[in-house]
Amino acid sequence: MRKTTIVTEARQTGDVLLLHTERLDVEAAGLRPRGHVLVDSDGFAFLYILETEQDFVYLSMPEAVWPQLKQALAGKQPVWADVNGVRMELEHLQEELAYLVENIEGNANYGDEFVSRVEAVFLA
Repeated sequence: MRKTTIVTEARQTGDVLLLHTERLDVEAAGLRPRGHVLVDSDGFAFLYILETEQDFVYLSMPEAVWPQLKQALAGKQPVWADVNGVRMELEHLQEELAYLVENIEGNANYGDEFVSRVEAVFLA
């Protein structure tokens, strides 16, 4: 089964970008980073995949936190998530996000509005 939790805040904590999420009805201690990022072009978000033995959880990173993600990419800072009080590193987020931004640039397959919003934040 697939579930989604939305990042509500991105905060610099030392040399790490920490993403705080809304409450999730999954045992967070059992979540594992999958290392893959998808695009939700209709919802204007990037989705990092977490998993448990039974569930996939999409960690939705909406446009509101893109400036902080851009800074983390530029500074090669690790990005962690706090889900229900459990912190975990989002492995391979840097590489996946950089690849997607490069692929989205000028690519109308993602929808013109999504492309222009990504370009405005990540490529400005």
